[in-house]
Amino acid sequence: MAPSKSIERNGDARKRKASPIISKDRPTKQLKPQSPSVSEDDNEMSVNGIINGTEGEESEIARIPLVGAAVGDTAEWQATIEKVVRNVVSIHFCQTCPFDTDPAITSEATGFVVDAEKGYILTNRHVVGAGPFWGYCIFDNHEEVDVRPVYRDPVHDFGLLRFEPSAVKYMKLENLVLRPDLAKVGAEIRVVGNDAGEKLSILSGVISRLDRNAPEYGDGYSDFNTNYIQAAAAASGGSSGSPVVNIDGYAVALQAGGRADGAATDYFLPLDRPLRALECICKGEPVTRGTVQTQWMIKAFDECRRLGLTPEWEAAVRKGYPKETGMLVAEIVLPEGPADKRIQEGDVLIKVNGEILTQFIRLDAILDANVGNTVTFLVQRGGADVEVELDVGDLHAITPDRFVTVAGGSFHELSYQQARLYAIPVKGVYVCEAAGSFRFENTESGWLIESIDQKKTSTLEEFIKVMAGIPDRARVVVTYKHLRDLHTLNTSIIHIDRHWTSKMRMAIRNDETGLWDFKTLAEPVPALPPVPRSADFALLDSISYPAAADVIRSFVRVSCTMPMKLDGFPRARKIGFGLVVDAEKGFVIVSRAVVPYDLCDLSVTIADSIIVDAKVVFLHPIANYAIIQYDPSLVQAPVQTAKLASETIKQGASTIFLGFNQNLRVVVAKTTVTDITTVAIPSNAAAPRYRAINLDAITVDTGLSSQCGNGVLVAEDGTIEALWLSYLGERSAHSNKDVEYHLGLATPTLLPILDQIRSGTIPDLRILNVETNTVQMSQVRIMGVSEKWIKEVAQVNPSRHQLFMVRKIDCATSTTMTEPQDTLQEGDIILTLNDKLITRVSEFDIMYTSTSLSALVVRQGEEMTLDIPTIPTTDLSTTHALLFCGAILHRPHHAVRQQISKLHSEIYVSARTRGSPSYQYGLAPTNFITAVNGVSTYTLKEFLDQVKNIRDNEYFRLRVVTFDNVPWVVTMKKNEWYFPSVEFFKDETTGHWDRRKVGSGEDGDSEVEGGVGIGLGEGGMDEGGGLTGDGDVD
Repeated sequence: MAPSKSIERNGDARKRKASPIISKDRPTKQLKPQSPSVSEDDNEMSVNGIINGTEGEESEIARIPLVGAAVGDTAEWQATIEKVVRNVVSIHFCQTCPFDTDPAITSEATGFVVDAEKGYILTNRHVVGAGPFWGYCIFDNHEEVDVRPVYRDPVHDFGLLRFEPSAVKYMKLENLVLRPDLAKVGAEIRVVGNDAGEKLSILSGVISRLDRNAPEYGDGYSDFNTNYIQAAAAASGGSSGSPVVNIDGYAVALQAGGRADGAATDYFLPLDRPLRALECICKGEPVTRGTVQTQWMIKAFDECRRLGLTPEWEAAVRKGYPKETGMLVAEIVLPEGPADKRIQEGDVLIKVNGEILTQFIRLDAILDANVGNTVTFLVQRGGADVEVELDVGDLHAITPDRFVTVAGGSFHELSYQQARLYAIPVKGVYVCEAAGSFRFENTESGWLIESIDQKKTSTLEEFIKVMAGIPDRARVVVTYKHLRDLHTLNTSIIHIDRHWTSKMRMAIRNDETGLWDFKTLAEPVPALPPVPRSADFALLDSISYPAAADVIRSFVRVSCTMPMKLDGFPRARKIGFGLVVDAEKGFVIVSRAVVPYDLCDLSVTIADSIIVDAKVVFLHPIANYAIIQYDPSLVQAPVQTAKLASETIKQGASTIFLGFNQNLRVVVAKTTVTDITTVAIPSNAAAPRYRAINLDAITVDTGLSSQCGNGVLVAEDGTIEALWLSYLGERSAHSNKDVEYHLGLATPTLLPILDQIRSGTIPDLRILNVETNTVQMSQVRIMGVSEKWIKEVAQVNPSRHQLFMVRKIDCATSTTMTEPQDTLQEGDIILTLNDKLITRVSEFDIMYTSTSLSALVVRQGEEMTLDIPTIPTTDLSTTHALLFCGAILHRPHHAVRQQISKLHSEIYVSARTRGSPSYQYGLAPTNFITAVNGVSTYTLKEFLDQVKNIRDNEYFRLRVVTFDNVPWVVTMKKNEWYFPSVEFFKDETTGHWDRRKVGSGEDGDSEVEGGVGIGLGEGGMDEGGGLTGDGDVD
């Protein structure tokens, strides 16, 4: 089930009526274990877990310990179990994308054969799922066969999978006979299922109740309008779908849930409705399901009396059904449904079509047999008889079997499940995956779209019509509500992406094939040509220094959206502020915590009024800034080129701090530079991503500095003395959130780079592949630096007596694998580079334009001269990526090489999609792929040559090495229907990114049939080490 997210709006976070059954239960499926090489959240983004509990008292979800295993069984029970286990299968499956109440997940569960001749397996509905499914099952003799869904009940927790019986070669297939009539109180039973994904377990129990209401599991899928069987068995994770058998080997119930508070209590679904569905399907008949859109609950006679049940009707019911202890009472009546204004909450059900009725099974039977007809209900309301005629609707018609994908999001009609949960009409466009252009407030599901581009979208057809006419890159107004707070209408302006996710497509469930068929609904409308706009900046008239206040005209807001997660970057959207360094040509400098790489969509907002697109021009490899460019001809506003200081600001200097806080508001304070110190931003051990190293960081004496991720230190005359930037750091082990550091960067180091860019030259920098840290004179003296050099350091740099020691050597790239004899080593003290004493970080800048440097170092107490080569930074950028089996593969980016000692290959797993083959088979972020089917593959091209000829749904072997140098082999299958292989590549001439489906030979459109599992940059994808929400503001 989807994780519960508490959304505080208008006070109470929960709108729906609390169930009278306070459940601490959960039908548990065994989740795929996390890879030992990474620590994943799942975030957050944490739709990884199938079932999470909700806040408050509704449910308390936890792993259920395995207890009560059957021991000392009689010979008769042992013989029965031997027959049963041959029919029980372990199901390994993926639900490939979010749909209705279910997230994209990878999991394991149990099922059992109910028709050996035709290959039908009965399991739970929350296993089969409402959306796209792919998986396989393993029999007791460890034969594996593929399974496909053929039926999932709209309400009750059962579904049917089908396999090809001829695929089972080494065992005789049999099936369990369904006998719902044999489930009786006091009957001894065994639960035969998948014990936490490891092996079959056999748990004993005794049926204690037959009339328990269905447990509620929070905001996700829950069964209702049925009774459940209660027993003491304590099934564990992965046991969902296990058969509950009696001593004669008959299946008497289906395991579906259990308590998570330590009590050895399990809940089983009666098999009456599964048996009917199986019989219909075997005969080739439709499984009709009727509804009056009312939830009923079993309530005891004493409570029914309080609701108005008269003694006369109680006596009649007790006489006709002497074993019954209660009756059915209306709990929720959906607005605008067949029973609306006819049945009321609290009505006690007496008769249906003239038949006294006290059980769900009989109510289901009558409704299922009368779809499209009228039935007569007799209820008691406050002691009075009320008879109403109700039209029976089709339950399948209000259960979505299709969805639309457009602009990165997925949408379908609101389901009966969701409507019942919140007691609202079954209508509206539901966002089942709030991604891409439709990512709202970091919550991935639960939204209803009210209108788009000022047009109502009450139905999916209206939504499709409106979206088909919106051009690419348009910005439109969207209004929407959340299911937990339908009192509040939210309004946002979104940027429509019809270039990365160009086609609008519909996926329709096909129960004949078990797949979802895709068709294109609309091609993208080309983007409209941009139009010049005019605006004026708001003035900071309350500041005492007009020249400093005028700097506001040099700031623009930068929005960066990444369609695919590369280089370990954890977010798909960032917003921050940039400084205009050339208004005439439209150059803006911004933090790389906002613009991490150039596979992105950029927009610049000027004067809080004009929005124009921009492009990445330059990314500095180590100094944490990027330079982007917008078209200044589209901007008719007094944008001012920032004046950058050419002299480095000093410690103790007075300055003015001007920054933007998390509310995107300007804050200003007079302050003092407290320190300028050499730092390296801490690395993120679990998932390497870009970080700044070898930099002089400025700190100031104002509390505003910690609140602002963007800004400047400005002199009274308006000269920019330093940029104030956000630096992405490590992920906190305590909070699982990314740490961001806010520090100043002196402007003189920017000037040479800006001069080249203004002249039309993109800097082709070279760097030393080392990370350094400062060492003081007391330390270097012990390490062998002579008194002569110590005195010279004091003379050259009176304010900071320091030298630099090599802390870490980057792993060699493919082009520098053959290391020269002269190279730096960890622990070396750097004295000079090209005969210049190095006591400041800025003095390392000579490496940018040098192919090699003459270095004087102290190594193990001795001075030595080395000719050290520099490396090109073009070799560090990601320019080619492959989406394969739901994993993103590319060359190890710079942060990986900074943190690893040996480069195992150039095929690095940067991220993976939940519900994909990579997740199913354990190919994890930070892994390296070194071989395919025994053939060594060092480069991405070699890898492509090997995998493009592997057939779909065919096992192949990957040799993999973890980040910690542990080799292992993974076997997996491709699934090109839901997870097509797509290349993303950068044209080095134009700088533009494009894509092509692997094997197609055509650029520009990867959206072939299938592909619903591609969640390239959103919550459905993790980069390892846990996840954080997207859409962060710096």
